[in-house]
Amino acid sequence: MKCPFCKEDRDRVIDSRSSDGGRVIRRRRQCLLCKRRFTTYEKIGESFKLWVVKKDHSRVPYERDKIIAGSQKACYKRPVSAEQIQEIADRVEEKIFRYFDKEVTSAFIGESVMEELGKVDKVAYIRFASVYRDFRDAGELIKEVSEVIDHAEPAGQPRLFDE
Repeated sequence: MKCPFCKEDRDRVIDSRSSDGGRVIRRRRQCLLCKRRFTTYEKIGESFKLWVVKKDHSRVPYERDKIIAGSQKACYKRPVSAEQIQEIADRVEEKIFRYFDKEVTSAFIGESVMEELGKVDKVAYIRFASVYRDFRDAGELIKEVSEVIDHAEPAGQPRLFDE
């Protein structure tokens, strides 16, 4: 690896750590010539692609950023931190890569995001479900909200979410 400072190709690895759910290796290196330190990241090459099969059977490349963007929209003005949204994306992604290696359905991704949002914030869950499930009328939305309320914590239990 060439040193970004002196451009010499002699270094040693000081520390290696796994990151991004085990899909990236972060390495701290030190140049043997100028003694400066720098960080490199190793990840699976671009030849590996996970494809998302949409409802219309078209296929698009998997993009983690779409999970994050959808979760951010659902959590807008809700007490959900950016770190929690990243954790949701991490858990969904771990689930995807545990069960699928080449193709995953958009339905699996959507249901997984809803499941994780439901654990964090019920309002965000309803917002995401209203877009993801594409309710045709208010009755379908009311039914979904009723199911969330029916599965809420029993009376007397501490509340985990602001509603």
